[in-house]
Amino acid sequence: MDNFLQYPSPPDPQKSAGPTLGSNTGKADVTRCAFIIDHALPPGLIANTAAALSMTLGKLRPDLVGCDLRDADGVGHPGITTIVMPILVSDAEGLRALRRQAADREAEGLGVVGMTDIAQRAKSYDDYSRRLAAARQEELRYLGLCLHGPAALVRSLTGSLPLLK
Repeated sequence: MDNFLQYPSPPDPQKSAGPTLGSNTGKADVTRCAFIIDHALPPGLIANTAAALSMTLGKLRPDLVGCDLRDADGVGHPGITTIVMPILVSDAEGLRALRRQAADREAEGLGVVGMTDIAQRAKSYDDYSRRLAAARQEELRYLGLCLHGPAALVRSLTGSLPLLK
């Protein structure tokens, strides 16, 4: 296996250095994650959107981050993701529709994180908080979404979307 993030093997509980998928966290087992970004964004905003969504996913699901490791020279490396995280693309209207569909599936264990144009334009978190509180759902323009949860559920919503190239 050349890259565990590209081609993961099922975790071996006897050898695992980090959390395993399906661990008893009291939440639905997360077996799939997908980032969906507006393909019309410039490369810098695509990267920023993916980074912001990733930070929030890490906050919500710290069990998806592996333990800290050391290389052969003893230098420490903080834990990174233990799951595959493809970046898919859609357009603004597709993201809006996907957000609506995802909201209807949250009770089934789907987690949804959204990055909006309000967040991207805000000068501070307080500014973002005020602007978001004043905006109605239909006014929000999603720059990207992160869907995470049971594999079949995430795939049912994202399976037809192309990868970012």
